[in-house]
Amino acid sequence: MQNVGKHIGTNISLAATDGFATGAYEATPAGEVRGAVVVIQEIFGVNGHIKEVVDSYAAAGFHCVAPKLFDRVERDIELGYEGGDMQRGIDLAFNHTDRANALLDVQAAIDYLRSASVQRSKVGVVGYCFGGLMTWLAACELDGVAAASAYYGGGVAGELERSANCPVIMHFGDQDAHIPLSDVDKVRATQPAAEVHVYSADHGFNCDHRASFNAEAARTARTRTLDFFAKYLTS
Repeated sequence: MQNVGKHIGTNISLAATDGFATGAYEATPAGEVRGAVVVIQEIFGVNGHIKEVVDSYAAAGFHCVAPKLFDRVERDIELGYEGGDMQRGIDLAFNHTDRANALLDVQAAIDYLRSASVQRSKVGVVGYCFGGLMTWLAACELDGVAAASAYYGGGVAGELERSANCPVIMHFGDQDAHIPLSDVDKVRATQPAAEVHVYSADHGFNCDHRASFNAEAARTARTRTLDFFAKYLTS
């Protein structure tokens, strides 16, 4: 994940409305702040890749926070992409993480960014894999989300009875065995206001730590997301 410009990354704590304190990784731009973004993790936790994503959005001018959504299960989980990491991540995300509580932690990140200063009051959300699903739920359920970009959100097709409260852009891969194109067609049919893009790529195409990384698809999707955030967060 190539960064442009300087930023400062650090670990912080966020207070949810139920009193739970979740960890998070934060990065702030060195110069002018264009807006704020919550980054929602994959099933692998707020690991090195997700921190690089946060840093890259900070380098692009966005005050950025990634809440550690597994902290309610086990603190500071950072999985890799080898051996049993994927199975453990799936188990953590879909068997042990309560979505309602995870949304409380995402809301805490949104509220934190909104309170940072008046200039940063517009907050976007971007998420990947499990985080793509949580991004869609955040767009539908949470307060203060001005725009949302969901990458290959597994399970979104099962949550289409909801309506987004903000503009949404979605990114899918046509080689993704986890999300068939029939599911993408359902998204398009039931959510005509959402901007849906399909790339010649596999699941996880944005992650340059994985074999499924696709540089062209990642670059195009990021450009579209940055343009999307520029439109809805900086105006």
